[in-house]
Amino acid sequence: MATIVDQAKAQMAKSVESTKENFSGIRTGRANPALLNGITVDYYGAPTPLKAVATIGVPEPRTLAVTPFDASQANAVEKALRDSDLGASPRRDGNVIRLTMPELTEERRKEYVKIAKGKAEDGKVAVRNIRRKAKESLDKAIKDGDMGEDEGDRLLKELDKVTKQTTDELDALLETKQKEIMEV
Repeated sequence: MATIVDQAKAQMAKSVESTKENFSGIRTGRANPALLNGITVDYYGAPTPLKAVATIGVPEPRTLAVTPFDASQANAVEKALRDSDLGASPRRDGNVIRLTMPELTEERRKEYVKIAKGKAEDGKVAVRNIRRKAKESLDKAIKDGDMGEDEGDRLLKELDKVTKQTTDELDALLETKQKEIMEV
């Protein structure tokens, strides 16, 4: 029955990874290739992720350089970048498209912090749902007689401990991201 707790632990770890991934898409003062993860390019009529049609580099702290693999698709890549909600306008430099990230205003930073808090809360909700399902499984196992109450209580305490550790980890991630966003 410890497998119930182990499964919950694995699912919670996935939830933390998902939250980290969500955080990577939130803009900070620095250029980060992960900012372009959600952008799709109309590549020969098919919507294709940007990273599948171009390399993304960071030549300077506030600049992203996007180099399409196929030079004939540079216009499509540039259009996709222009249409995105990054707040940066692309500049063409031969085959390389440069995106200079503007400085974030205090107001915009606070908006990004709110977004980060929302994503962290989504992660916590997922963790709580995982805990609830695991607890239901434990309760059912006790009720069905598959395990004793003492064993069930011990596993429940272990589950609560894992849940607390995971939510603390999410809080730490949020705090780090907030500092990153508010850093000028």
